[in-house]
Amino acid sequence: MIVSSALTNIFFKAWEIFSLETSSFLHYFINELTFNVNPWYVNYFWWLILLSLFIWGLEILFPWRKKQPILRKDFFLDLFYLLFNFYLFKIIVFYGFSVLAEKTFNLLIGGKENLILFDTSIFNPILQLIIFFVFLDFIQYITHRILHYFSFLWEFHKVHHSVEQMGFAAHFRYHWMENVLYTPMKYISMMLIGNFSPDQAFLVYYISIAIGHLNHANINLSYGPLKYIFNNPKMHIWHHTKNLPEKFNKGVNFGISLSIWDYIFKTNYIPATGKDNELGFINSENFPKSFLNQFMHGFKKTKEDS
Repeated sequence: MIVSSALTNIFFKAWEIFSLETSSFLHYFINELTFNVNPWYVNYFWWLILLSLFIWGLEILFPWRKKQPILRKDFFLDLFYLLFNFYLFKIIVFYGFSVLAEKTFNLLIGGKENLILFDTSIFNPILQLIIFFVFLDFIQYITHRILHYFSFLWEFHKVHHSVEQMGFAAHFRYHWMENVLYTPMKYISMMLIGNFSPDQAFLVYYISIAIGHLNHANINLSYGPLKYIFNNPKMHIWHHTKNLPEKFNKGVNFGISLSIWDYIFKTNYIPATGKDNELGFINSENFPKSFLNQFMHGFKKTKEDS
């Protein structure tokens, strides 16, 4: 009884902290909309809008699949995911979780600093950024493979793979439960190699999003010899390809920003250009089409499961 009461108190205290910090973020969101953010370069909302417009412009001017419409199938659905996932839901969850985690670690072990395994502050800022970027991308590579490997997580990840025509905004289409999984992984990773400034975190995040946009874009791009380091549209199209060899039944090309992990762990697969590959997964034609039904997918049985 005492244990149950203590757990209840902890839950309500955690919810109070999370709600308070989420509310403060909403005020920050309004400030971003009205250009009332200092310094200006952490205005995530308008930076994301400008980046999206720029890469969409590249798709229009230099399309890889020339017959694909500019307003491709589910274009506006993916734009909605842009605001919901990559901005409102994701940052609210990350912001709320990070504050909650910090207060929890302060209570349990005297501060998150006590979790640091590798202090990067001894290096110059550029090397710090590179270490942060590479380490975080490796964590995301592992997490991405987990989403494909375990069937109950794959059900959530199917939302992202339901894309039928690739374009930059397909980057945003994924189930909200992926935020719940990725956020703790990213935050704990940041703490393990700690002492990063908020500006550094923003910069790494910006770079990752820009590469993710390009990976999904309808652009003929592979970076030449750098393709063995950085992920690219010609590689990522095979990750979304519907029909793969049986030995790759769990997927291929899991790298997020960096392709090097796929080459190291032998999950790379680019047998041809992939330009006109059919995208999706088995029975994806029966997958829910609306945002609300995709929002609930993974919690209830659908036609494509039958």
